[in-house]
Amino acid sequence: MAFYRSSVLLRKALSSYCSRRAAVFPSYGSLPCDCDSSDHDWRRRSYSSSESDSKDTTISAAGYHLSNGPSYMRGAVFWEPNKPLTFEDFHMPRPKANEVLIKTKACGVCHSDLHVIKGELPFASPCVVGHEITGEVIEHGPLTDSKIIERLPVGSRVIGAFIMPCGSCFFCSKGQDDLCESFFAYNRAKGTLYDGETRLFLRNNDKPVYMYSMGGLAEFCVVPAHGLAVLPNSLPYTESAILGCAVFTAYGAMAHAAEVRPGDAIAVIGIGGVGSSCLQIARAFGASEIIAVDVQDEKLQKAKLFGATHAINARKDDVVTKIKDITGGRGVDIAVEALGRVQTFSQCVQSVRDGGKAVMIGLTLSGAKGEVDINHLVRRQIKVIGSYGGRARQDLPKLIKLAESGIFNLEVAVSETRKFKEAGQAYKDLDQGSIVGRAVVEIM
Repeated sequence: MAFYRSSVLLRKALSSYCSRRAAVFPSYGSLPCDCDSSDHDWRRRSYSSSESDSKDTTISAAGYHLSNGPSYMRGAVFWEPNKPLTFEDFHMPRPKANEVLIKTKACGVCHSDLHVIKGELPFASPCVVGHEITGEVIEHGPLTDSKIIERLPVGSRVIGAFIMPCGSCFFCSKGQDDLCESFFAYNRAKGTLYDGETRLFLRNNDKPVYMYSMGGLAEFCVVPAHGLAVLPNSLPYTESAILGCAVFTAYGAMAHAAEVRPGDAIAVIGIGGVGSSCLQIARAFGASEIIAVDVQDEKLQKAKLFGATHAINARKDDVVTKIKDITGGRGVDIAVEALGRVQTFSQCVQSVRDGGKAVMIGLTLSGAKGEVDINHLVRRQIKVIGSYGGRARQDLPKLIKLAESGIFNLEVAVSETRKFKEAGQAYKDLDQGSIVGRAVVEIM
């Protein structure tokens, strides 16, 4: 009898769930793709018993598709270090509970991806890189929390942060999304989402392909809902993609690690996508002296548009001496290393005043070591702090408001756009230093 009552309750719960699902997945029009015209009527999908989450935790997504929509997509795959990316067909990615399927609109070109492509950062392969995205909500995973569906309804314009918090681990429960245990244990360590599985499977052989963050260099991607924020209609898909990493990383460094205050003197070493974002954030926070350091005059010239009050070419001048000259011999309150090199690590530490902060955000070769004068560190109370990114649930909405108000200038920050098929060349150009600012790949 107890089993019978339990069965009745389960059937009622499933019936209620299906009714709610039908209500939140109305038809919302079509999106461009390479399918037949009949494939453009994308509606809510039905789950057969063979597709039950309780049975599919170890199988591929073969056979899964959007109802009357595409059953596969294209993605750019990294296979091994220093080999070109290739474009492959994938089964349609399948979201699970509290995950969202996104039609990718744009994806930024970041040095972190380049480190993986060059083999400087170990990561599971083959994988799809790309981790700063904008897109449109297509679908929610089964049994997704109703509050998530309400916050991110189908058809929503969204932006994704590269650190995708699980929302429930020790650090997430304390509001420290940037230290999410699940993100580092599963995504960064294994190339999966937080059930230990990838959402990407090759169409021709069903073999798994791993995910660097959400694997954004693809036509669709699956993102844990806590890593997403709504993108207002006033902001463009393309330029806004950089909010999810370049600006997100800069904001985390300035707001949480450096704790910038009005009137602070700041030096930023390395004026790429992240470094140039640091300059804009420093200006927004009211820094008085903002010193840009790089080896390219073109980047230093553009740094003035981002808010730099001084520029130092490290090929021509001694960086530490020049910074101290600008600051009356003391050094800056905060120095930020945004390049990821042993030499610039040292310059960063030596450039701060007594009691100042040296903030490290540039990734480098795995296992690289930076040297610090211990006595100087101790006697002069120098603080050396690492910062990997921002806090998605708290910071991403703030960044969107900064961009919407024009305080952060997205148009100036994005220096060029590329087509999806040009993604591989974009990383080559980034490696050669020929991209000033940030490049974004358009996947629409």
